[in-house]
Amino acid sequence: MMETELTLALLFERVERYFAKTEIVSRNPDKSISRTTYGEVLRRSRKLANALVKLGVKPGDRVATLAWNHSRHLEAYYAIPMTGAVLHTMNPRLSAVDLAYIMNHAEDKVVLVDEVLLPVWEKFKGQVKPAHMVVLGKESDALLDRESDNFKMPALNEKQAAGLCYTSGTTGRPKGVLYSHRSTMLHVLATALPDALSLGQRDVVLPVVPMFHVNAWGLPYTCSMVGAKLVLPGPNLDPHSLLQLMHDEKVTCAGGVPTVWLAILDALDKEPKRYDVSSVKQMVIGGSAAPQAMIEGFDKRHGLQVLHAWGMTEMSPIGSTTRLRPEHDALTLAEQFRIRALQGMPPPLVEVRAISEDGKEAAWDGQSMGELQVRGPWVARSYYKNEEEDDKFVPDGWFRTGDVVTIDRAGYIRITDRSKDLIKSGGEWISSVDLENALMGHPAVKEAAVVAVAHQKWTERPVACVVLREGASATDDELRTFLSSKFATWQLPDAFVRIEQIPRTAAGKFLKSALREQLKDFRLPE
Repeated sequence: MMETELTLALLFERVERYFAKTEIVSRNPDKSISRTTYGEVLRRSRKLANALVKLGVKPGDRVATLAWNHSRHLEAYYAIPMTGAVLHTMNPRLSAVDLAYIMNHAEDKVVLVDEVLLPVWEKFKGQVKPAHMVVLGKESDALLDRESDNFKMPALNEKQAAGLCYTSGTTGRPKGVLYSHRSTMLHVLATALPDALSLGQRDVVLPVVPMFHVNAWGLPYTCSMVGAKLVLPGPNLDPHSLLQLMHDEKVTCAGGVPTVWLAILDALDKEPKRYDVSSVKQMVIGGSAAPQAMIEGFDKRHGLQVLHAWGMTEMSPIGSTTRLRPEHDALTLAEQFRIRALQGMPPPLVEVRAISEDGKEAAWDGQSMGELQVRGPWVARSYYKNEEEDDKFVPDGWFRTGDVVTIDRAGYIRITDRSKDLIKSGGEWISSVDLENALMGHPAVKEAAVVAVAHQKWTERPVACVVLREGASATDDELRTFLSSKFATWQLPDAFVRIEQIPRTAAGKFLKSALREQLKDFRLPE
């Protein structure tokens, strides 16, 4: 058989040959709309590649981006690996300390910064030393105007690095994950499959997930490969701005974290006829577990289908998706909703197993719990420039995710909790995720997060932090009664704390470490 290097060069050639006229839409910070095409983005990418080479960028160098979702950022997605350099997307929601650490650790040669993110850059620029900083906007356009749109790519090797992302660092310093051309291309091919994200050239895709967050789950490259129209939302991610884009551009697929979709569901519930979102075939929800009540709410009240996905930075990031199998068609609607709230099956080439506390592989029976471990061609084998051994990478070649799961006989994964978030009460485990998802099914509850609080007798007990919907009310007894049909009495929260907002990580997930800190002196009822 022919030996073909699996590099992004194949993707660029395919885009130019088949999808040059396909539209790319960007919404600017002032909410105006800019329109271009894949062909024009690729032409400008070659100009940017020439400019980067003149700035001294060589194969293997890291080039950072500090930018929102728009066509100029997509140009960098193409241009940087085109030169043989490494695309390093940086999350502007991180602290200045973390951003400085990440840039210094990556040793970025050049950084491309959005005009609207210059205030973020100003906070840490004195702590870093890239050779060049280029502002994406008028400055970068002027730079490109001076360059030729002909660029001779160096010979790319599939094993060389194409991208670099860092974890959010909620439990320590952020850690870098280096993606190769080969891993990126295999991830693109697998995620486009029908039982994964099921994307094609008839789709109109809205990546709500930022391009600085695990490369927007790979969507910019996947959409390029299949020729899907891209709708890039910029920095305005409020529910009405997103719903307007879905309405105007006839979006068929959108992807984002649960907190985004909870706000969108709330907006649709309040004004169900304001937007026509009938074109939307699927809303991909990942980043953390999607409450079953939210999945049902979109489906029953608005006819919108949620595709539940799971992944990690260390997995490029897609690790599983939840689609019903043919044998599920005969199940009741309630049972189908239960299955759709699981994390689902891994795509081809990704293997999974659950390792119990005794070190043995847990049975695939839907009951036996263990820590999820994964391996595959787009799963990291180590962290970037990690000088110390890391117990997340086990000797037989698997990666420890830190998620505690069950796996059923059909191979569907159910995450019961993060290992650090499980609550051990009187020697028995309580899933904070199960309690949260059930609480968010109560009509008065907008958001809920459950954490462990120290208890003299039981070691730990669950406390629920609850954000109520505007104008709604619910007593502790009402919430406890609502949960009592699904949980044993000893599993129910000992207290319910009303808060205005649940703290979030830079990726939009609930930040439970902050809640635990807030509740460290909380006194439980006797």
